[in-house]
This record gives sequence, C-alpha cells and structure tokens, in this order.
Amino acid sequence: MYFLYHKQRSLFETVKCLKFCYFLLFVLVVSCADQNKSQNEGVKSSESSKTAADQGQKEKIILCFGDSITAGYGLEDNSEAYPGVLQAKIDSLNWNFEVINSGLSGETTSGGLSRINWILNQQIDYFILELGANDGLRGIPLDETRSNLKKIIETVQSKDDRITIILAGMELPPNMGEEYITEFRTIFSELAEMYDLPFIPFILNNVGGVQELNQADGIHPTAEGHKIVAENVWEVLHPLLTP
Repeated sequence: MYFLYHKQRSLFETVKCLKFCYFLLFVLVVSCADQNKSQNEGVKSSESSKTAADQGQKEKIILCFGDSITAGYGLEDNSEAYPGVLQAKIDSLNWNFEVINSGLSGETTSGGLSRINWILNQQIDYFILELGANDGLRGIPLDETRSNLKKIIETVQSKDDRITIILAGMELPPNMGEEYITEFRTIFSELAEMYDLPFIPFILNNVGGVQELNQADGIHPTAEGHKIVAENVWEVLHPLLTP
C-alpha cells in the first residue's frame, strides 16, 4: 500500500512537472513570436519612414511670391487663395509638389526686393513672381518698379539658375491715366522677353472688374475669383511641371 501510494505520487509529480515544462515552452514560443512580430513591425515602420523620406527628397517646391492677391487678402481660409487652389489641383493628380504661399498684403516691388534673400533660404524649384500692383496704385515711378523687378529676377537666378521663374503681369484701373497704364503694362512683357521667362499676361484675367468675383473693395478676388486666378496660373505653370 505504501509503495503504491508513493508510486502514484511520483507519477502525479511527473505529470505536474511535464505540464509545467509545456507551459514554459508555450510561453517561450509566444514570447518569440511577439518579439519577431515586433521586429517585423519595426522593419516595416523603418521601411515606411525610408519611403516617406525618399518621397520627401523628391518633392519639388512651387513658391508663390507676391502681394495681397497671392496672400488671399479677405478670404476666410488661406487655402482658398490661388496657391491653395493650385495645391489642391496638384494633389488630385498625385504629383509630388508643395505650393508655398509667400504672399504679403500691401507688398510693393521694393518690399519684395528687401525680403527676397531671406525667401531664398529654402529649396525652390518654381518661383511665381506676382508683384507690382501696389506700386502702380501708389503711383510709384515706373523706372523704380522695373528696376526692383529686374533685381528680384536676377537675385533668384543668381541663387540657382535651375529655378524656373514665372512672371505674372498686372493691369491698372483706368483712373490711373492711359499713358501710365500702358507703360506699366509693358514692364512685365518686356521683362519676360528680356529674361526669357514663362509669362502670365494678366493674372486677374476674367476676374478684374467683374463685380461678383471680387470682394466689396472691388480689388481683391473672392474664393470663386481665386479659382479663376489659379486657372490663369495653371495654364502657364502646368506645361512646365515635371512630376
């Protein structure tokens, strides 16, 4: 009886020991599986980051340099300004471009010239130059406007001659006088020809003077107006882009 009792006890302890060993083995397998899963996820995460970084390196920058027209003066959302509309259009095509709005309300060509070197401290592939309207409205001497625009263009070119500069032309209201208006208009076309630049003859084409497409001041486009401005820019910009 004593022998049988100890034999059964020994068998029970053996079974108990085997169960414990199986449990340890199970824990070890699960632990290894979790570790491998974690490592795989880490590799995938690293690969995703690398892919994103690679895409970031290939991203091209379109910088819109201008005054209140570019800045989107009076709009509820800055994304409604024509640079934001351009970004939405480009995103819909899955092209890897970032549009930067560097517009400043009230900016003159003199003000633009004073901040151009700071603006150029970043990667730029396409540079849309939209300045001059405030010069004209303030009656600034046309030679000064022309000189400032020339210096801005030359500064950008000297920074990197691979930057594509797109010049946007502007028109003035008739109350400025026919002679002044005509000479003002020719500044942009002459500079575009002189520097062989892609040219938007009038960035506010089909918007300027159209009451329902402008805000109460009659000068700054509404959100709907900016959609048309974006199309005016896109017509010239689109053929130049290389996705």
